Parts: sequence; structure tokens; C-alpha cells
Amino acid sequence: MPKICIFEHLNHILLTPFLFSGRNTPRWIIFTLDLCVCVFSVVLALFLRFNFNVPFNELVKLKFILPFVLAVRGMSFYYFKTYSGIVRYTSTKDASRILKTIFTGSFAFALSNILSWLVRDVFIIPYSVIVIDFITSVFVLTAGRLLVKTLYLEYKNPTRAKTSVIIYGAGEAGIITKRTLDRDAGTKYKVMAFVDDNANKVGREMEGVRIHAVSELENLLQNNTVAHLIISIQHLPAHHKQEIVDVCLANNTKILNVPPVTTWINGELSFKQIKKVRIEDLLEREPIRLDVMQIKQHISGKRILVTGAAGSIGSEIVRQIVAFNPEKIILLDCAESPLYDIELELIDKFRMKNFETVLGDVRYEERMRNLFRTFRPEIVFHAAAYKHVPMMENNPSESILTNVNGTKIIADLSVEFGVQTFVMVSTDKAVNPTNIMGATKRIAEMYIQSLNKKTDTRFITTRFGNVLGSNGSVIPRFRKQIESGGPVTITHPDITRYFMTIPEACQLVLEAGSMGKGGEIFIFDMGDSVRISDLAKKMIKLSGLTLGKDIQIAYTGLRPGEKLYEELLNDGENTLPTHHEKIMIAKVAECEYETINLQVNKLIALFETQNNDAIVRMMKDMVPEFISNNSIYERLDAVRV
Repeated sequence: MPKICIFEHLNHILLTPFLFSGRNTPRWIIFTLDLCVCVFSVVLALFLRFNFNVPFNELVKLKFILPFVLAVRGMSFYYFKTYSGIVRYTSTKDASRILKTIFTGSFAFALSNILSWLVRDVFIIPYSVIVIDFITSVFVLTAGRLLVKTLYLEYKNPTRAKTSVIIYGAGEAGIITKRTLDRDAGTKYKVMAFVDDNANKVGREMEGVRIHAVSELENLLQNNTVAHLIISIQHLPAHHKQEIVDVCLANNTKILNVPPVTTWINGELSFKQIKKVRIEDLLEREPIRLDVMQIKQHISGKRILVTGAAGSIGSEIVRQIVAFNPEKIILLDCAESPLYDIELELIDKFRMKNFETVLGDVRYEERMRNLFRTFRPEIVFHAAAYKHVPMMENNPSESILTNVNGTKIIADLSVEFGVQTFVMVSTDKAVNPTNIMGATKRIAEMYIQSLNKKTDTRFITTRFGNVLGSNGSVIPRFRKQIESGGPVTITHPDITRYFMTIPEACQLVLEAGSMGKGGEIFIFDMGDSVRISDLAKKMIKLSGLTLGKDIQIAYTGLRPGEKLYEELLNDGENTLPTHHEKIMIAKVAECEYETINLQVNKLIALFETQNNDAIVRMMKDMVPEFISNNSIYERLDAVRV
């Protein structure tokens, strides 16, 4: 006969379906059992006090002591509600409550002794008995609850049926994660090891689980069936997290992430909050150190206009501006529903009142003039633009109407109404543009830079690459394709892109806006470029799927206007450092206002003709480095050469 562990005996004998049927034990039963424990504890304390040879006169006193103990303990239990918790889910809070309850009762016993001595020159309960009773009561009440919890978890989910997991991080978050798994019987997971990079912890045990060095992780995964590795460390460096994920993916182990403490419900972590590691988590970089005082001085008490405020970049700029206490934020966008969403977010999440939402289009000058006349903004963050490369390649006239004319209208009105600072959000696609979108953004850059030289308004340009999770980003598209079973479509096996997170990009926009003197084109340190095919493969693995078996990758060819590699600087440009290591100033050839203004007006006038060839031809004249790629407008380059 196979051996049956002691837990199985207890399951059959003690843990009947009635006891652990899912119904909570009535509170009066727990209350009564706790009082019984207190009676047992005080009797045991008395016997220990006299080394189990209690004088008869002391035994007689029990008929007075026991009612007194029951009364005091009963009142303290009722006051602290120790009986209200669900025993099978006992936590450290319950243990803390028991400690406070028993201490209060023991303190009452000691106080009664003092009063009794003053009145009758006798102690009701010997102090040694009070101390022993305190220790015994705390131990038995806490241990009893923990025993019931352990037996319940074993009854619901025997050890042999549990799946092994490893927790990365043997600190406070790690132990909280383990206790969360232990508490949640439905998870069916057993922590088999902790992994930590602190050499002082390696080799020790925490709650009966051994702590291993990071160098041992691969061996642990190879020699054991590990379902998940849970990263409990809150601020693990991105490159370190990347290494861990690579090891786990190579061993078919899924990776989970403990969310920030601020998102825990009522300060407690639940298993449902532990989520899969996302590809965005692996592309994040070290936190940016901002000159908070300089940004606050620049924004605090000012009226701020954010165009494109409902978009991914504009809305994040709004969220970050809130923290710097502006006088008013004006949110401008032509997208009704997204604008309403950010309005609700400001009200519900930020409890903000000093803002205005304006539904309008930057292309309509009179509407914009009324906005400036009404709200008199002092700082403008211009994020409104068309950004989708293939869409703009097919609609050049719309592209110039928004990206060029819209920028010109907002910039001109900023001068007219005395705006202090105008910050334009541009793109790395403006460098050596190969598409309509990039060329329109470069023309907008040229215009506001030339305008800076003849006005008091400081015109500043910020230029960066793709942002994770933004509208049109490749990652949400890949995620949808993976969820629908594929295939994951990539334009070219060798295509690469720079990435940064939306909050990171917007932080640098605020920093650049506060440090700029006017006329600069600030470029951001985008880190290393990422091969899109590698990105897709890693996303597939993180989803628990196998490339070539569960899902396929399909290469569709470059889209109109798309290029393999994005650039952050023109060939003829160089950079100057700033006080911020992630922000540099691009040295570019500047245009005279009169010349570029005349050209921009002519370009905008071509909208009426709806002649795409004429529009693109003039754009190429204005931006000589604009060479179309994989586009019908390549023929115009051939003629130009």
C-alpha cells in the first residue's frame, strides 16, 4: 500500500466536507472557542507557576479567577472583533489583532492587581501567571488559526497537485508574493525557490523556502518543472529584467510581474493582480531624472494649451502637467470621444477643476483665434498632427493642411497673443524624410524655427522616435494579431525602430520646454534601435505560444513611404550636449522667415488644387533631402535628379 501522508489522514478525519464546505464558521463558535483557549491558558499558567504542584488554597481561587478572566477576555475579544475574521484566511493582520487583544486583557489583569493590593493588600492573579498566560494565549490562538489555515489549504489543494513557481526577489515584496500564493488556494502554486542577487541572502531560507543566487536560475529551470517565475522586485533595471526573461523563455517558463504597491487593493496584493510581463516592460529604460524645480517654475501658475490633447502623447503631457499646478490647462482636440475620456480622467482620477476642454481643429484659424482670445495661453504644447505614414502617403493634401497649416496657425496666433513658449512635438521621421508625413513635420520645424528669430515667443522643437503604446504603434497591433491567432505581419525582416515609453517621451518634452532658449531642435536619446522581427518573436513567446507551431510571422513588404531604419539626425547635422544626458540640441541649417513663410503659403494654397504631384513636388523643393521610398512619388525624384 502506498504511504499516506499525515495531512491526508487529517483531511479524512478532521477536515470533513462540512468543516471546509465553503461556509464560514459562525462567529459565536469562534468566540466561544477563543474563550475556552483563555480558560485553558490561565489554568496551564497556574500549574506552570507552581511546577504542577498547586496548593489547595490556590486551586480554590480559580472559582473567582476564571469568571474574572472570562469577563475581561470576552470584553476585549468583543471590542477588537478577533472573532470576525475568516480563520482559513488568517493573515498577519489577524495575528497582530490577537496580540493587541491579549495584551489589553493582560494589562487589565495587572491593573486590577494594583487596585486589589491598594484596597485589600492581596493580588487577584499572580504576576507570573499573567505573564505565562499572555504568552500561552497569544501562541495558542495564533498557532491554532494558522494550523486551520494550513490544513484547509492542504485539503483544498494537496502539495502533490501544486505547480512549482520561483519568486525573483527575496525581500519584503517577495515574501508578500509568497503569502499571497499561499493564501489564494485557487492558484494551485507552490513556491519552490527564491532567487536574489544579494549574496548575504543566498543559501538561507525564508518561510521554509531556500534562497538561490541569480547564477543558479538557469539550473533551477532546467532541472525542475517550473510553471512561472514571478518578478517581485519593484524597480528591477530593464537590462536585468531582459536577461531574466531571456533565460525563462529559453526554458519555456512564463514570467509574471508583481504590480507597483500603489495599485494594490487596500494595501494588499491579490493573485489576480500579478500579471504577465509585457513587451513594454522589457523595452523600458532607467527612470529619467528631471529638473523638477525648473519645470515647476516654468509651468506653475501658467495657462497651458495642449493641442492634440486627446491623443496618446497630448493626453500624457496633460497628465504630467497636472502635477506642476498650472493655473489652467486648455485641452484642444477634434476627436470628440477621446477628448471626453481625458476630461473624465482629469475629474475622476486627478480631482482637477482648473481645465477647459475645447472641441476644435487646428486647421480652422478663426476657431483657434477665438480660443487664444478667450483663454490667453502662456505656454503651448503642440502635439496635434497626422502621424500614420501610409495614410499620409495616400493623402498629401490633408497632411499639409494639418501638419503644416495647422502648425502655422497655432504658431502665428502664439506670436499674436504673446505666448511665452511654444513647444512642438516632432518626429525622427523628419530626418532625411522618405515619406509625406516626415516631410510635413520637417517643414513645420523649419517654419517655427525661422519664426523664433523675429518674435519674443520661444519656439522649441522636440524630436523623438516611436513611443510604446501610442496610437498606431506596432505593439498593440502585434498583440491583437497574437490574440486572434495570427499571423503576425511585419513589413520586412530587417526593419528596425527606436522606442521609448509615452511617459518618458513626455517627461523629456516638459524638460526641453523648460530649458529651451528658443530656436532649438531638441533630440532625445532613444537608446538602441530594436529589430521589429525580434520584437514580434519575443511577444509570441511571452504569450506562451510557439512560433511556427501555434502562430506564424508573415512578411508583407515595406509600406508606401516606409524605410528600414529611422534616423535621429540629418547627415549634415551635429549635436550639442545639454545639462540633461538624454537631451541634445541638433545643429541644423536655419531658414529665413520671409523665404520659408512664402514657400509655406504657396504649399498650403496648393491644397485647393488637390494635385498631389504638385504638392509633393513643392515639398521636395522645400526639403531637398526628402527622397521618397517605396512610393509612387519616387518618379518625382527621378525627374528632379
